[in-house]
Amino acid sequence: MTVRVERTFELSMPPERVWEFISRPENRAESISVVADYVVDDPEARRVTWNVELPIPLVSRTIAIETEDVTRRPPTFVEFVGRSRVLDVSGEHEIETTAGGCRLRNRFVVDGHVPGVERFFRRNLDGELENLRRALERAAG
Repeated sequence: MTVRVERTFELSMPPERVWEFISRPENRAESISVVADYVVDDPEARRVTWNVELPIPLVSRTIAIETEDVTRRPPTFVEFVGRSRVLDVSGEHEIETTAGGCRLRNRFVVDGHVPGVERFFRRNLDGELENLRRALERAAG
């Protein structure tokens, strides 16, 4: 089963500030509560391994999810993919200029390979996106 979610934030900050934040894979990793830590594998290629701790019964250890930015169109769009034995994830962040700042459209797809993964993300993906919004606002000052 696949979980898909799309959420849009209206932000009263310049699109350039949003791009500065959202284009950095480490900022995205730090915003996710289940990412215990991460390792920047290749800064030029934008590859980062997320070490994820999921509170589900069949996953009792940290999961390494190898992520990579696969599409970048500065200063408005970034798409990443992440793969592991337990789940695959993809995400898109698209910035649109508005009269009062900008709009950030976020799309995520999580494909679980272990029972319970989809249920966890179906219940928690909105909260994770809210974490992203708060981190972005803190970073923008």
